[in-house]
Amino acid sequence: MNKNIVNFIFELNQLKRIRHSGWQLAGVKNSDTVAEHMLRAAQIGYILAIMEGDANPEKVVAMLIIHDNAEARTGDQNKVSARYYSNKEAEEKAFNEQLENIGESIEKKWIAYFKEYKDRNTKEGIIAKDADWLEQAFQAKEYVDLGYQSAQNWIDNVAKALETESAKRLIKEMKGIKFTDWWKDLKKMTYKKLK
Repeated sequence: MNKNIVNFIFELNQLKRIRHSGWQLAGVKNSDTVAEHMLRAAQIGYILAIMEGDANPEKVVAMLIIHDNAEARTGDQNKVSARYYSNKEAEEKAFNEQLENIGESIEKKWIAYFKEYKDRNTKEGIIAKDADWLEQAFQAKEYVDLGYQSAQNWIDNVAKALETESAKRLIKEMKGIKFTDWWKDLKKMTYKKLK
């Protein structure tokens, strides 16, 4: 079993190599990776769960750190290609196969989390999906601020899809801020003026 776990951990590294394909439609040449998306989505999910007040933030994070694992095998599918074929069944099959032989307790829990995320049939599943979408909206905002104006479409679509009040408040606030604003008050000049 240890060899299977080690191989699975190596497989997860593929997520650091797979770039989100949808951003190519907006002209972005060097877009974020699936792994980068998953990390920030998990952190957003924790924040949203706390903001919502009646959800388990650790469970939300667990859903988000596994929700795109299958893409290590299936790759990332953008919404235009999804118009012509869906890889949902392939992703589910890949996800389930990834979990074979790495331990029954992990397999059962992760399959349950994956289903809860997909079905959005619990508060945690709803929050996790909102965090997934919200992360993409934040990424889009960064690209818009960098001059990729067509990325605005992601922000507009996510704003319509969000379910939780907390996510709706965050996206509303995000729209009025530049992605570089966070560091402006932190910047400190270190020189001394000569007299």
